[in-house]
Amino acid sequence: MKNRTITILAFVSIAFVAGFASPAQQPAKAGEWVTLFDGKNLDNWNQVGSAKYKIDAGAIVAESGNGTLVTKTSYRDFELSAEFWADEPANSGIFFRADPQGRMGYEVNIYDSRPDPQYATGAIVNVASPSTVMKAAGKWNTLVIQAQGPHLTVVMNGTKTVDVQNSEHAEGYIGLQYGTGVVKFRNIKVRRL
Repeated sequence: MKNRTITILAFVSIAFVAGFASPAQQPAKAGEWVTLFDGKNLDNWNQVGSAKYKIDAGAIVAESGNGTLVTKTSYRDFELSAEFWADEPANSGIFFRADPQGRMGYEVNIYDSRPDPQYATGAIVNVASPSTVMKAAGKWNTLVIQAQGPHLTVVMNGTKTVDVQNSEHAEGYIGLQYGTGVVKFRNIKVRRL
């Protein structure tokens, strides 16, 4: 009888804890925002490459190395909202519908000093130039990326920089890429469409 009571209490405890798991651990319904970075940990991300990521003042900061933080979950149709700060020489970006290494998908560029400005900040590299030239250096910026079927849009600080049809990549991971300079990311959330 005592073992039976302990077993029942164990099942009840597991069910109770499972009911209060963090939203990022639970599958999200379409339209529900899920926090990918809460300012405290990188639990929703895998690190690929040598970039040195740290958390400082509620932001992911990268200043050296080369690599990508990649979500543990794959996304097809979604809307992503993220804030970023970059210094002028920074070469970074947000990949989406990428492979598990955070590459081979689309990249929304964060690169004010790119030698060829065709795919500078706010562009989708090798897909669409920004309709408006955007400069990000030295301030917090907001990027909203939406992918619904082949329709891809990028909005930076309230200005639509890309609105394009492209069906090269249908599904994949989200990646925060770091190449050079200083880059920070915060307030990262996603919802399935």
